[in-house]
Amino acid sequence: MSRRHTIQCLLAACWLTGKATAQVPARSRAPTDAEIRGLLAEQVEVRKLSVGVVAGVVDGSGRRVFAAGGYGQGDARRLGGDTLFEIGSVTKVFTALLLTDMAQRGELRIDDPIQNYLPDGVRAPERQGRAITLADLATHTSGLPRMPDNNRPKDPAYPFADYGVDRLYEYLSSYQLGHQPGTQYLYSNLGYALLGNLLARRAGIDYEALVATRVCAPLAMTSTRISLTPVMRERLAPGHAADLAPMSRPDNPTFAGSGALKSNVNDLLNLLAASLGYVHTPLAPALAALLSVRRPTGEAGAHTALGWEIATRGGNDVVWKAGSTSGYKSFTGYVPANGIGVVVLSNTNAERGVDEIGFRMLGVRQDGA
Repeated sequence: MSRRHTIQCLLAACWLTGKATAQVPARSRAPTDAEIRGLLAEQVEVRKLSVGVVAGVVDGSGRRVFAAGGYGQGDARRLGGDTLFEIGSVTKVFTALLLTDMAQRGELRIDDPIQNYLPDGVRAPERQGRAITLADLATHTSGLPRMPDNNRPKDPAYPFADYGVDRLYEYLSSYQLGHQPGTQYLYSNLGYALLGNLLARRAGIDYEALVATRVCAPLAMTSTRISLTPVMRERLAPGHAADLAPMSRPDNPTFAGSGALKSNVNDLLNLLAASLGYVHTPLAPALAALLSVRRPTGEAGAHTALGWEIATRGGNDVVWKAGSTSGYKSFTGYVPANGIGVVVLSNTNAERGVDEIGFRMLGVRQDGA
């Protein structure tokens, strides 16, 4: 999952103390194809921050995909646009898109209290008469913490592998908010796990099926799933730790809406092409609605929308989301003003590199970098 302080530092190019400055990426030219290849080669061969990395760009001239490195030691297969990666918190964009799509269909309203969608006997906390809404969950302003602390794992190495939805509801019913919902930004994987469960419960199907039918089908995203078929699993690039050692993690259905999806560059370029209006889709109103709610994060020029993060400079927005799991890093973003969308996926969980490449490919740079 993404770490908020890491995202802030990447955005501001401030790595001295681990705290972000108030700077926002400045406009710059987008790199050429040759320069993109050079960025990926540097990431893999020079900086040793990825075993393999695949990047894609979509703009007014079409799509291009680039790759460097490989699946892993001793695996000669070449990476490409169809190679699958865990995308971590980029999953949150899909969860938020489910929310806005269901709102467009009249199945709910984004400002509905979450209490409306909880099972009988489960109570959502309130503060000063203000209830937590679906929009609060989707903008990380619910007041719920990053993760719950009532897990009792069978394997400490995977503390949430067996964390069930009943445990989630138990935690929610007992939690006391420290401030009024909707007033402060606090990045919450817990909040998005809850949102994914509530939307699936409202639709009457599980989260993965809901994403597949409501998002992937209309956008022709045939490789974006949680559970992989044997054929799809052959295309999954194995994950690696920051020291390039192989590693993996189990899926957890309870946290599916927060960071469980696997995808590839080709599928995510479909999402960006639709977001930029290069392709027509019935999801267009729901995609636009993702940017209709903006709340401050406490960093100058940085806001949270529904699912997306937004950095604003000179009236232009950089819409982006980063993801991280135990063996992978991901970046997806677009700039409406210059019509560029970018995806960068790595099968290595290194602290730096992927986001930097993503911003460079978008035609923005990080001051001081």
